[in-house]
Amino acid sequence: MRAFKRYSKRGFTLVELMIVVAIIGVLAALAIFGVSRYLKSAKTSEAKNSIGAIARGAAESYERENAPSELLQVGQESQNATHALCGTATNSVPTAVPQGKKYQPNNTPTSDFGTGDSTNGWKCLRFDISDPIAYQYTYTKGSAPIGATATPAGPAVNGAESFEAAARGDLDGDTTEFGIFTLTGQVDTTTKQLVRATQVFISNEYE
Repeated sequence: MRAFKRYSKRGFTLVELMIVVAIIGVLAALAIFGVSRYLKSAKTSEAKNSIGAIARGAAESYERENAPSELLQVGQESQNATHALCGTATNSVPTAVPQGKKYQPNNTPTSDFGTGDSTNGWKCLRFDISDPIAYQYTYTKGSAPIGATATPAGPAVNGAESFEAAARGDLDGDTTEFGIFTLTGQVDTTTKQLVRATQVFISNEYE
């Protein structure tokens, strides 16, 4: 009877404890990886949403009719209204890719997203961001759609008007590789309608 009680109180062996510790370690590593990936995904959503907004701005500007202000004489007709994409934004915002940091845009006139005019740049696109950003944004008129070339940028295809909205980031701050997001569009030469890429082109998403 005494022997039964002695053996019934046996504790865990060293091997069993090591197995438990190993399992906890694996679960902790998976949890850390998952949280890290979640945080990076939250940051990349900024880039995807922003270039989507830039592309929508490009589409809306193209759909607007541009007609010159004219003083017509009796019996004369005005010029036809035209449709045109916004010209290239001459400045990237910010000027350099943030390296694992965020940048607070300065949208006062002549600065950051406040630059351009009614037919060119950020003002034409009616695009701005007031919150801190983790990516550098560019808008270029004349870049080729993704499906037309092997790279996300290039000359216009068949002389058609096109654009590229892009975000470039360095979330890990290593300065060697960058995450790139682009969304492009092109004016159909036959229908004169603006068509956009079906998906955002992504390279090194979590860099």
